Amino acid sequence: MTRSLVSGATNFRDTGGLPAGGARTRTGVLYRSGNLVAVDDDGMQALRRLGIRRVIDLRDETEVAHAPSRLDDLAVEVQHEPLFLGSVASFFARDVSLDELYAAIVDDSADRVVAVVRGILSAQPVLVHCTVGKDRTGVTVAIALAAAGVDRDAVVADYARTEDLLPAERNAAVLRAIRSMHPGAVHAEALATRSPAPVMRALLDRLDREHGSPAEYLRAHGLTDDEVRRLREVLVG
Repeated sequence: MTRSLVSGATNFRDTGGLPAGGARTRTGVLYRSGNLVAVDDDGMQALRRLGIRRVIDLRDETEVAHAPSRLDDLAVEVQHEPLFLGSVASFFARDVSLDELYAAIVDDSADRVVAVVRGILSAQPVLVHCTVGKDRTGVTVAIALAAAGVDRDAVVADYARTEDLLPAERNAAVLRAIRSMHPGAVHAEALATRSPAPVMRALLDRLDREHGSPAEYLRAHGLTDDEVRRLREVLVG
């Protein structure tokens, strides 16, 4: 398992170095992760070295209260953009699939996806995170990268990396808890621990079919041509 860039933060990584046509995404600009509640002292030093100026938290108020971010005295702006309509627990209770969950994000929270992209544009380096850094973070970061012109295979591969970065002991504990409450759930393991490449590819293909591209999806929900152009300038060098 690859070591997290920030000790105590699960799945913390840089999106730099991804191919985008003849260029690559810039390092040290856009980071993604799970929550920051367990960041230790070494992790705090790492956050200081990274110089993050904005943190975009995709969790709802209940999640934030349960696992508040450790930011200490960091001079960062925190932007809250809760993406789920309904609690995380409700998705397990309803036994939704990842495909259904991601469709709900792009359909029901499009304005907040756009707000996340605007947050990325407003200050860098920027961190986008949720609880695990898999689904809400995975969808929004994938759309931002795709809209910036990152190669589709690279966008999908970046999303799929999460599955290998989640600690096995964490996965086992989460699954035990979920199955104790929802023993008949079909999608519990995927919802809690998986980031399958075909699921993200299907989501991006859907945006292509319905809007023309991920960038056109963002435009359809309020992002301007200038903001799309700036997104590429910010993320791709």
